[in-house]
Amino acid sequence: MTFAITILGCGAAVPTGKHNPTAQVVNLHDKLFLIDCGEGTQMQLRKFKIRFQRINQVFISHLHGDHYLGLMGFISSMHLLGRKTPLTIYAPSDLKMIVEIQLKASQTFLDYKIEFVTTSDKEKTMIFEDKSLKVYSFPLKHRIECCGFLFEEKERKPKILKNFVTQYNLEPGQIIQLKRGNKVLLESGLEIDPEEVCTPADAPRSYAFCSDTAPSEKVISAIQNVTVLYHEATFLEEEKARAKSTFHSTAGQAAGVASKANAGLLILGHFSSRYTDDTQFAEEARVLFSNVQLADEGKTFII
Repeated sequence: MTFAITILGCGAAVPTGKHNPTAQVVNLHDKLFLIDCGEGTQMQLRKFKIRFQRINQVFISHLHGDHYLGLMGFISSMHLLGRKTPLTIYAPSDLKMIVEIQLKASQTFLDYKIEFVTTSDKEKTMIFEDKSLKVYSFPLKHRIECCGFLFEEKERKPKILKNFVTQYNLEPGQIIQLKRGNKVLLESGLEIDPEEVCTPADAPRSYAFCSDTAPSEKVISAIQNVTVLYHEATFLEEEKARAKSTFHSTAGQAAGVASKANAGLLILGHFSSRYTDDTQFAEEARVLFSNVQLADEGKTFII
């Protein structure tokens, strides 16, 4: 089953010719979720052939412009393209006012409903759930109210081997019972044990998104044993003092978070425009955490 993250933008506050502001799409079982929406996000969605009308949930980490200024264009384009399906936006409370003022000022009357769900920067909170996924917000350590997001796949059922379905002429109801771990009695009197015909389900996967933040023990606690972690690395260690004063992280500090959280993979992003060579971030991080990759526009990470 699909679980993938496509990077639309991984630059810091100032857009450059190399990197766009923060935005990415999570694809879980072919359901699309947008995280942050910096300037140019809708153009990036088109460039990388992601059908943004399939996006029904948007998660905004905080209200610094490079993380949400592309949202009005995204909202407007969906309206112009005939969207009728409701859109839910998970964000700090002030975003509702910002969006409504812009819609009012431009006399834009959407043909679809927007629902706003307020995130909390005080504690880890489940904000979305469906049959295959739970999404949590959790507090980050930034200059203004800011949340990270944790996508946790729900535990999957065991898989039944196809040859046994044919061999025993199993009916749909019997297959369901076996997947639930229940024994099945056939008309012939033969009892089928689920352990004999099923393979164990794959372990649930998870993805954590940590946008602008200084290193934080709360973050480490919230994302323990995460499969893949995206963590900002705005600066290199030489700018550690600046990182502290602006509530950002260095690549080395991001690696420290990944190590303490027992993450499987660390993806670095949110690179400052002052750097021209992103490989420096990976080199610095790998001193503390070996499994490191760099975000880049259009790059998809398969979990």
